Amino acid sequence: MAKLYLGCDVSKGYADFIILDENKQIVEPYFQLDDTFEGHNKLFDILSNLLAKHTDSIMYAAVESTGGLEDNWLHLFYRLGDILNIKAARINPLGPVALHKASLERNKNDGISAQYVAEYLIAYPNKVSYNTQDPYVSLRKQWNLIQMYSKQKTQLLNLLSIYLYTSLPFVVRYCKQGVPNWLLQLLGKYPSASRIARAKEQAISKIPYISLKRAQTLITDAKESIGSCDDESTALVIKSSVDQIIALKVSIEKHKAYMANHCDLPEVRLLTTFPGIGIYSAIGLVLNIISIERFPSAKHLASYFGVHPVYKDSGDKTGSYRMSKQGRAVPRSILFMIARSSIIYNPLIKEVYIEYLKSGKSKMSVLGICMHKILRIIFGILKNQTAFNPEIDRKNREKPKWTKTDKKESDLKRRFLKESDEAPISRRQSLKRKKRKQSQSHNQAVCGIIASPSSL
Repeated sequence: MAKLYLGCDVSKGYADFIILDENKQIVEPYFQLDDTFEGHNKLFDILSNLLAKHTDSIMYAAVESTGGLEDNWLHLFYRLGDILNIKAARINPLGPVALHKASLERNKNDGISAQYVAEYLIAYPNKVSYNTQDPYVSLRKQWNLIQMYSKQKTQLLNLLSIYLYTSLPFVVRYCKQGVPNWLLQLLGKYPSASRIARAKEQAISKIPYISLKRAQTLITDAKESIGSCDDESTALVIKSSVDQIIALKVSIEKHKAYMANHCDLPEVRLLTTFPGIGIYSAIGLVLNIISIERFPSAKHLASYFGVHPVYKDSGDKTGSYRMSKQGRAVPRSILFMIARSSIIYNPLIKEVYIEYLKSGKSKMSVLGICMHKILRIIFGILKNQTAFNPEIDRKNREKPKWTKTDKKESDLKRRFLKESDEAPISRRQSLKRKKRKQSQSHNQAVCGIIASPSSL
């Protein structure tokens, strides 16, 4: 069966197309259609006529992920797949971009971008998953809205901290762990030091979590404030920022409650059996994983989240293991918060955390190990469709660990030519080679190769 490849480069309101064969030869030259009813019908006519000419052919179509602009075209390809022999996919734009850079092509336009989308499908068929529709479209919209609100809230809180330092420095000491809700309510009513100084103790103490003693302290501190900005303009900015922060908090909690009440996914119910994973975090994990069948093993899932260890060793630099942190940061941040919660509420993860702390690792390194451990457990829960059982992991940890072979990697690298001090190497490399030579001499002496018979 012959294969045809359609590359689609999506822009706002229109898209560019090109169709290639298996040998990367152009079957249908570059053309452009609008994202309208007429444009979709015209694409259907073009593809149906082309497949009618190339009988016994299958067409693979792909669009790049562009934040939602590609959804209309992708949905059209899915609907055409019910009528024509077409398979569609959404791909990561980094693939075609890397292919374009590797070709050393200097020119770039929409037609060339569409061509490299098609060439990516030809060059890397194993990297593309076709006809994998997202079943969580509506849920994902709620999630993205909450993420946007959270970012806006963080930005406003950062600005507010600057305003407080210059206008109400005496309240900064209450913000070491973030701005508390009682302080936001206080600033909403009294956004300047002069207004707090003129307020009555009983009026301030009516705000929740502000005792009469704290109200007296706040009024006294306000009268002695050294803030350089106590004008009405700054007070208005502070009040507007506080009102917006409170409104965003209310909206975030409202949408979280809606998601929790209207989300009845079996994957979410399974994940919440793990102590440390709440409903909101479970929804976030499901939306980012989409389908566990996309990942052949737990290692692939760890790479997708960017928590797998990588070893970097190049030239004179001393290599070390680090968390890769490649990929999207949002799912990794969800996993980070789950790990922090699991250290407290999950006995299994708490055991792992204490065990590695005693081995001398830093807290952040151990937290990364816990993230990796939790992700492997999540993979097992979703893959086997079973609730969390800590005894399964404890039995797996009792299995004999993999051990390295005696043959060193350095021996394999230097099998053709031994290291020489006469090479034009750097001082650091010279010291490394001397240490390796001394170590080899010591090993030979201990093993008896150059040792005297009396010492054996």
